[in-house]
Amino acid sequence: MAEDAVTAIAAQNESRIEFPNNRLLAELCGEFDRNLTTIETHHAIQIVRRGNLLLLVGDADGAAQASAILQSLYTRLEQGRPVTPADVTAELRMNMVGGDAGRADQQMEMFRSGAVEIKTRKKLVEPRTEAQKAYVEALFKNELSFGIGPAGTGKTYLAVAVGVSMFITGRVDKIILSRPAVEAGERLGFLPGDMKEKVDPYMQPLYDALNDFLPAKQMAKLMEDKAIEIAPLAFMRGRTLANAFVVLDEAQNATSMQMKMFLTRLGEGSRMVITGDRTQIDLPRGVQSGLADAERLLSDIPKISFNYFTSKDVVRHPLVAAIIEAYDADGA
Repeated sequence: MAEDAVTAIAAQNESRIEFPNNRLLAELCGEFDRNLTTIETHHAIQIVRRGNLLLLVGDADGAAQASAILQSLYTRLEQGRPVTPADVTAELRMNMVGGDAGRADQQMEMFRSGAVEIKTRKKLVEPRTEAQKAYVEALFKNELSFGIGPAGTGKTYLAVAVGVSMFITGRVDKIILSRPAVEAGERLGFLPGDMKEKVDPYMQPLYDALNDFLPAKQMAKLMEDKAIEIAPLAFMRGRTLANAFVVLDEAQNATSMQMKMFLTRLGEGSRMVITGDRTQIDLPRGVQSGLADAERLLSDIPKISFNYFTSKDVVRHPLVAAIIEAYDADGA
């Protein structure tokens, strides 16, 4: 940033942060200082880099919160963990809650405590919003959990990550992932191939999540050994799912009878997660969503958790949150 820009606002609050390692500082700043630009824009301040110093100029509260974020991200780099643009956005979200730097520091300390980190074979997964953090904690704590909210909020992704983590640590013996085979407003006709080839297009989002957490060869071997199963909801009838981590995705497209059937599959030593979006029901007109029924009937039962997400928890492209808000506003 130009020197005259700093001089022009010299009367504003100015603070300095010194970082001992220039290589880590370069990673903190990001390519073409994009991480600094993100923080500047969010807190309406200016950040100037001078050697191993960062000069923060602007509103005192904004500078204090930006300083806390920068120091937190630098600590992350010192621990050997990368800092991506998504990590910067996550820190900004965590700081927004509470509105003051002191509370933000407290919440970031909870975020870094390790209780909400999910270790898989390929990566370490961290919740990026307060709602995601509460959801992950509920998945580890409760035998039956519901995650309800719009697309892009990490409901399925985090559930599969927790399932993989519990599997590789021996807390469960298998992972079972399921979805209703319901078309999203289109008639695709008869699909070619055997049964697996027919249902795989409906199950692809679950394969995508698993591929993020397990090496391809290991995943193929586990599926061959039936330690990981991906199957349509209709295939669950008559089974008892014991010592398993079970996820039902797109549960808004399960009928009331299907939902009751699925929930009563829960066996000893198992965890079950139900995820869905009440705004994307693809069932025929007049057919009641099983997710809505379960929410109405089970919300007061102890040891069953319900976690809710909003557009503020969307961790896909920022435009996804804006799109969801626009559709919600029009529906209202």
